[in-house]
Amino acid sequence: MARPLRVLGIDPGLRITGFGVIDVAPQTLTYVSSGCVKTVREGLPDRLKEILTGVIEIIDSHGPTIAVVEKVFVNVNPESTLLLGQARGAAISAAVLKNLSVAEFTALQVKQSVVGNGHADKSQVQEMVKRLLSLPSAPSTDAADALACAICYAHSERVTSRIRHGPKN
Repeated sequence: MARPLRVLGIDPGLRITGFGVIDVAPQTLTYVSSGCVKTVREGLPDRLKEILTGVIEIIDSHGPTIAVVEKVFVNVNPESTLLLGQARGAAISAAVLKNLSVAEFTALQVKQSVVGNGHADKSQVQEMVKRLLSLPSAPSTDAADALACAICYAHSERVTSRIRHGPKN
């Protein structure tokens, strides 16, 4: 039997970067791990290094085949958007350094895929992630967002595969 596709979802943040790892098989999504990389240093370069090394450690521990990162939306505050983009860049750099392909989805795409509503709130995302992965309790908001990214990728790959190979009877 072929090994399931292992997907690492990443919800980038300068202070807290959420991660979630799932296995994707033809009919199932299986929870592997989730949590947060929390930066403790104050300087931007040190925080970016913490994100980079934290994501590399997660990749080394769980061996994903692909990373999925939430795209940054343009915020009202351009400085916040720029800082978030840098955190995102550190996470993507970690994946690329570990030779992973990187897929990207907007928050709207992720919420639409997981909740069925692109404008769902964080508690709705947490609840649907809990249900889709049969978790005993809802993960933290950052971990739930990262797991939702991975689930979104799994859903998109299933659709793409069905289109390429036709429905299975």
